[in-house]
Amino acid sequence: MNDIKLSQCFITVDDADKALVFYRDALGLEVRNDVGYEGMRWVTLGPPAQPDVAVVLETPLPDPNASEADRRAVTDLLAKGLLRGVIFSTEDVDATFERIRSAGFEVLQEPVDQHYGVRDCAFRDPAGNMIRFARSTA
Repeated sequence: MNDIKLSQCFITVDDADKALVFYRDALGLEVRNDVGYEGMRWVTLGPPAQPDVAVVLETPLPDPNASEADRRAVTDLLAKGLLRGVIFSTEDVDATFERIRSAGFEVLQEPVDQHYGVRDCAFRDPAGNMIRFARSTA
């Protein structure tokens, strides 16, 4: 029997307060923890229906041993939108799309039925991460 389950995933953001407008206000995730330490901040959120799954918003390269050059490199990649986000599942891709679009967030892809068996859409969060919303059509 496989007892491995997803517990946490991490998304790099450059401004936790702006990210909260997206993840908390537009997506409806609940804030579970908000911790700061030595100029870094981690905000933990999660879907109300999944109390054992956490999405952690973190500052770019929070490793205290990271060099300044590495921190700049991650910040540059984030600014270009080259860091990956996550894919959320939803029962109604179109309604989710309209709710997030009406909140003013950047649309990357309107809802579409993909050839690989999902209907999905995509947005950029305030930090530039691509966040997808999908429903299986199979």
